[in-house]
Amino acid sequence: MEPLEPTLVNILEQRSLKWIFVGGKGGVGKTTTSSSLGLLLARDRRVLLVSTDPAHNLSDAFGQKFGKEPTKVNGVDNLSVMEIDPTGSIQEMIEQSDSQGGAMGSIMQDLAFAIPGVDEAMGFAEIMKLVKSMDYDVVVFDTAPTGHTLRFLSFPSVLEKALAKFSTLGRSLGPMINQMSGMFGGGAPNQEDLFAKLESMRAVITEVNTQFKDADKTTFVCVCIAEFLSLYETERLVQELTQYEIDTHAIVCNQLLYPNPGSDCEHCKVRKAMQDKYLGEMMDLYADDFHVVRMPLLTEEIRGVEKLKSFSQYLIEPYQPSNV
Repeated sequence: MEPLEPTLVNILEQRSLKWIFVGGKGGVGKTTTSSSLGLLLARDRRVLLVSTDPAHNLSDAFGQKFGKEPTKVNGVDNLSVMEIDPTGSIQEMIEQSDSQGGAMGSIMQDLAFAIPGVDEAMGFAEIMKLVKSMDYDVVVFDTAPTGHTLRFLSFPSVLEKALAKFSTLGRSLGPMINQMSGMFGGGAPNQEDLFAKLESMRAVITEVNTQFKDADKTTFVCVCIAEFLSLYETERLVQELTQYEIDTHAIVCNQLLYPNPGSDCEHCKVRKAMQDKYLGEMMDLYADDFHVVRMPLLTEEIRGVEKLKSFSQYLIEPYQPSNV
């Protein structure tokens, strides 16, 4: 079989895509890749680029401050960016419950943190609900390092279990909460509003989970560098995504070194030899089933819209070293 085309053109041409995840090991260029892909998609679609990495690098990449509300990128039509904290929504929910009725806020907190991962899962649900209410054609996620990303993708199932437990425990404790509130002279917390909110989350998560497993709607772009640990992490990610039934058929290999012919730089020769070894292994593993994109190591930082636009071209037109 011939290797697949070494570009992301196939992703740009897949007009049915709604969700695109970009992820991999820390420090391999996920933010640069997701930003570049977002710029390419924004040529003819309304795009939202979302950072779910607590480290948040999108503001640095574009040289513009972003926050938890979508903000249009200066000088770019159709591209907005938001940086969110997946653990923040549950705390807001607890604080809101506290303001409405202290007893329910306390119960919410006990329930939330008794279930591993539910704080982030509920934050994820709030993100999805927010995103779905917006008018964007495609959402690109700049994700946290691999382990956090895999947890992020498992949140729908975590949330389903959590919401079931919330409803059961919350409703059984409801009369007790009302009685205690009455004894201490407090107003009864608005339980029905809370349960309605949880149920609406469940509906959103169920729908989104179905879309994540639909290759027409969702794909995952794996990002790596040509080193052992990164290649190992990429294989782990590919296997996990397969288990989650999430489509992945593109790998971006960043920071590739192309020394000038005749260079006497010993360091460059050693790095190039190591790089070629792991690139060879990567092609053996993935060339038949993945679009493997090779991105060059440049001599300057890729920051700002113009540099990102220039770099993004290598995602659709294979890099050709000037020395070849």
